Amino acid sequence: MVSWHSTPLEITYHVLGWLAFASWAIGFLPQIILNFHRKSVVGLNFDFVVLNFTKHSSYLIYNAVLYFSPTVRRQYFEKYGYLEKIIPVAANDVAFSIHAVLMVSITLIQIAIYDRSNQRVSKISWVIVSAVWLAAVICFLVAFPNHSWLWLISVFMLVFPFLGPF
Repeated sequence: MVSWHSTPLEITYHVLGWLAFASWAIGFLPQIILNFHRKSVVGLNFDFVVLNFTKHSSYLIYNAVLYFSPTVRRQYFEKYGYLEKIIPVAANDVAFSIHAVLMVSITLIQIAIYDRSNQRVSKISWVIVSAVWLAAVICFLVAFPNHSWLWLISVFMLVFPFLGPF
């Protein structure tokens, strides 16, 4: 097996990571541009946008905390070992998460200001989103006394595959 400290492997890792970021990032633009040109969001599935915002927000919390927090990184290494001090989050993951939340936020603003006819977010979507954020608050309250932040951000990561189809 090639060591992580292999320059070609590290270059490949970063290039592919940023290519994936670019590929996924441009996927948000056509809908935003279409909404802008039409000054309408009629036909856009609002449930998708609300669930997508929740999904990407939880993914951003996971990525940003694991990438930037020395405390959470220490907890990660204590739990999973110090194998070459690798965490499962790279700068491109954080950048994509930020970009995704911003793009979905723009779409939410477009929903608020553009013609939407009689479209609304469904009750079941509001129930799902409310349940996810309520669970997040409860998990935060459980994690706070012991500063069990790794456990908490792992809960946020579970939201991503749960809401993955959205």
